[in-house]
Amino acid sequence: MAKETGRKAIASNKKARHEYEVLRTFEAGLVLAGTEVKSLRAGYVSIVDAFAAEHEGELLLYNLHIAEYGFGSWTNHAPRRTRKLLLHKVEIARILDKLKENGIALVPLSLYFNDGWAKVELALARGKKEYDKRQTLAKRDAEREISRAMGRHLKGHPRG
Repeated sequence: MAKETGRKAIASNKKARHEYEVLRTFEAGLVLAGTEVKSLRAGYVSIVDAFAAEHEGELLLYNLHIAEYGFGSWTNHAPRRTRKLLLHKVEIARILDKLKENGIALVPLSLYFNDGWAKVELALARGKKEYDKRQTLAKRDAEREISRAMGRHLKGHPRG
């Protein structure tokens, strides 16, 4: 069997980009059981409620839901168990230093396979206020209208 190459997306947390202002991103590995990897390959995962936090000098991922593997036996995993994140000590120290600041959270943005290894993209993020979210939506809508108008203009349809 040939080895997997490249990056294959499994799940993304679109809500996180709306709720938080992303300051910096990190790539981390995950400690997984065999049935978890099989469920990930099938795409049975949800990272909407997931978050990362420090526990005894390590970073752990909480509330990541990986459904039980359908063909698993008594060796199946618990769907919402706590999973250890694999990062270098220097990166962990840097992240923990930033997490001490007020209002900073560590949220997963996406889950993917990179050359066959399960990885999670983590973001140091600051929560947005309600008016910031509205500004972001208004800016995106304005940009969309501008691009539509430009497209119509270039096609020769001034109004439509």
